Amino acid sequence: MRRKREPWPHDLQVLALTWLAGLPGGVASLALVWTGDFSSKVRWTLTTLVVGVFLGVGLLVRERVMRPLHALANLLAALREGDYSTRGRGARVGDALGEVLLEVNALGDTLREQRLGALEAGALLEQVMEEIDVTVLAFDVAGTLRLVNRAGEKLLGQSRSQLMGKGAGSLGLSDLLEGPAPRRLSRSFAEEGGPYELRRGGFRQGGLPHHLVVLADLRLALREQEREAWRRLVRVLSHEINNSLAPIQSIAEALRDTLLMEPRPSDWEDDAKSGLGIVARRSEALARFMSAYARLARLPPPVLAGVEVDGWVRRVAALEHRRPVAVRAGPALAVRGDSDQLEQLLINLVRNAVDAVLGEAPGARVWVSWAVLTPGAVEVWVEDEGPGLADTGNLFVPFFTTKPQGSGIGLALCRQIAEAHGGTLRLENRPEGRGCRARLKLPLEAHGGSAAVTATG
Repeated sequence: MRRKREPWPHDLQVLALTWLAGLPGGVASLALVWTGDFSSKVRWTLTTLVVGVFLGVGLLVRERVMRPLHALANLLAALREGDYSTRGRGARVGDALGEVLLEVNALGDTLREQRLGALEAGALLEQVMEEIDVTVLAFDVAGTLRLVNRAGEKLLGQSRSQLMGKGAGSLGLSDLLEGPAPRRLSRSFAEEGGPYELRRGGFRQGGLPHHLVVLADLRLALREQEREAWRRLVRVLSHEINNSLAPIQSIAEALRDTLLMEPRPSDWEDDAKSGLGIVARRSEALARFMSAYARLARLPPPVLAGVEVDGWVRRVAALEHRRPVAVRAGPALAVRGDSDQLEQLLINLVRNAVDAVLGEAPGARVWVSWAVLTPGAVEVWVEDEGPGLADTGNLFVPFFTTKPQGSGIGLALCRQIAEAHGGTLRLENRPEGRGCRARLKLPLEAHGGSAAVTATG
């Protein structure tokens, strides 16, 4: 097999083509010199001149062509090495070589701006990673730690130089690269904390896949939510308990003073009976209040079964006799949920709506409707033409109530039932006119044990 011949270098090709172009003229000149009537000395002098010019012009053309190419090569080499300050001279419009230099200079400006932007973005990202209190770890495909931020050093109890280049197994972090994500993680590290939220993703660096692991300590957020919940609960409990204890204490002191009198008033027995009756009633009210609290805290998980929306709504509407409750039928749907809990939820919403219109004109209406307003979900609306909502901030706070005889757990229980079925409950003032609207939203498909809503024929 014949070996393929390597092509000539570009400069030799230019030189050969230049000489080849001048060869006919040179040969003709030499022929005239040697065939003409010249002396031997003149012939050799002219021959030397023709050959010298022939060779010199070829070399000059070669140099003229190769010098700009070498300059361009040096410019591109500088760009490849990251030196974007070098510029080509002679860049101008209307000249082939000048336009090439213009493009090379523009390329240098673009690369310099991109490099500056990348450096600034990298510095910002590095600063953000160092300042956030979330642990960020990066492992290569072999499980070797390649990146860790300051929070990660603190969590693992080692410096960056001690951690970098070690495998996840040797660091005791293999479980971070396995199992589902995101998930809640309860385990111990060098720094006491947790529980943690584990999130995991992938990225490529140098063309190779890497695993990015993010660990967020939920302790502070959970404790702050817990403290806020306790503050709200203690505030409401203190209010309700003090409302019962204050009259009990006052009546007890009055009865004690009456019994210590000598002689006692003639009607002291009637006063004692009346006072003790008040004490009994307030004690009973306090017991009902604590029973309602226990009921809210012990709501059982829903027992899922098929519940026809139309029948569910009409059954609840028929239970209310103080004011008529209209049913504006929607599409035929079946909710997969707990029938008893869903009925209790809707009963509370309808009762609240009727309570709102009792003080209004006899024509004030209450109605229930439902529709599929967003893909994958159905909404059941309970609307009234009452006075509307004055304060929405405490609607779902347990034991908060604006009703004289209210327990303050109705809406909190309703929202708890809705969320147990994978739905939501929201109250708002009707934009169309006076009154309130309760919006119960339930999903169309089951998500991790949530209720499902399916269309029926």
